[in-house]
Amino acid sequence: MATSLIPLSSSFLQPLKFKTLAKPRNPDLSTTRKIVTTCDSQKNTGSSNPSSRNPNFQKRRKSSKYGTSRRSILKKSFLQEQVTFTARLSSDPHVAIIGGGMSGLVCALNLEARGVQSTVFDTGIHGLGGRLGTRIIEPQGLVFDHAAQFFTANDSRFIRYVDGWLEKGLVREWNGVVGELEIGGSFSQFPPSSPPRYIAVNGMRSLADSLLLESQMVNLVRPCWISKLEPLNGMWHLSENGTPRGQFDVIVIAHNGKCANRLLSASGLPLVAKQMKKLDLSSIWALLAAFDDPLPAVNFEGAFVKGVESLSWMGNNSAKLGNVKTPHCWTFFSTAAYGKQNKVPQENIPTVTSEKVRAGMLHGVEIALGLPEGSLPKPVYTRLQLWGAALPKNTPAVPCIFDPQGRAGICGDWLLGSNLESAALSGEALGNHIADFLQKGEANPEEFEIGLHDRLSPLAGHDIGQFPGLTSVGEKEEAKAYQLL
Repeated sequence: MATSLIPLSSSFLQPLKFKTLAKPRNPDLSTTRKIVTTCDSQKNTGSSNPSSRNPNFQKRRKSSKYGTSRRSILKKSFLQEQVTFTARLSSDPHVAIIGGGMSGLVCALNLEARGVQSTVFDTGIHGLGGRLGTRIIEPQGLVFDHAAQFFTANDSRFIRYVDGWLEKGLVREWNGVVGELEIGGSFSQFPPSSPPRYIAVNGMRSLADSLLLESQMVNLVRPCWISKLEPLNGMWHLSENGTPRGQFDVIVIAHNGKCANRLLSASGLPLVAKQMKKLDLSSIWALLAAFDDPLPAVNFEGAFVKGVESLSWMGNNSAKLGNVKTPHCWTFFSTAAYGKQNKVPQENIPTVTSEKVRAGMLHGVEIALGLPEGSLPKPVYTRLQLWGAALPKNTPAVPCIFDPQGRAGICGDWLLGSNLESAALSGEALGNHIADFLQKGEANPEEFEIGLHDRLSPLAGHDIGQFPGLTSVGEKEEAKAYQLL
């Protein structure tokens, strides 16, 4: 049952303390550079010291507004003036959540449970979900989970979510054969004692698209790419390439990568921007391939591949989702190392690179299965995708980040781990934290600061994420041997 917030004062808004920088020399150029389309894959190819190439660099930086130049995101993130809101919060506060993945959606639902309205902005054209991605190819009716393949539940709080999804028929246990595949076709199935594996019944994206169906206080704007955050008159004003998208009391950044870094670099939130900038993300290739005939020498539905440079996972979507008709739809993922070696701008993959990676990954399938080179059946459909900001490689191990002075927070799996469970728990934590702040944070806002100064540590896990409780076959044997000593 939703609980009402303690009534907040609606007295006149006070101006916030924010240092105004000089206007850019060319406003039109500045506005154009703010436009974001495919930020994640844009690569910094310039020198690390731009002032050595252009003696006027420092002068130009100081006279410009917080910009989005690739080579200056980091410097401008740290040099920008901190926003400090002094205006009273609205009597009916409204939160903007930028990102419609699991963490953003759970954050919105927990805000609603506390009586707080929110608006979720998401860039998805076909649906919500972030890494809960499913690609459907018509008219053939091919279905591929091209990001998260499945998930496990270990924390009691996340188990409650999963139990609710099971009751509503949104997810089910995946009882297919899953295990580890070594070079030459040596397959080891995970033992029956392994924790349950869960999948969404109609592809992973269907879970994300279903979460807000019963919500009453969550608005959804999609597709929308928020390109600017501006503090004005005690509120956050959001815009998409010059088009206003509303004003809000609190903002939440529920996505990451270069797009988030660019957005925060000009926001007036240097501490939040600095923490986000510390995040290190892997790059992974996904190859979707459909075959008329079953793959030879395969007796499993999913396998973590070991020892193959170009391949870390192979999963049979058709078998997993119960699609018995042909063709057989497979998702193959590269290793993070292979993704790094072959990384290119993901919105414009050169033909020579796509051909090389496609051939390399299909050859990796042959190596993993122990098939002669060139014997793998030719796929009737392929699609190659580079996840340029695939999964986190480090973490601060805090549930969320929140700047009470700037009334802004971050949620996402990377704050706790690298899986769906971590994303949900982070969204829950931030939703409740913001609700608490809105109820009693005006008197002592500094008490609500969290995660702004925590160091990030390396994050262990498989190349396609963490699966709590799912221990590899080799690790189980090592543990058993140790216990017998």
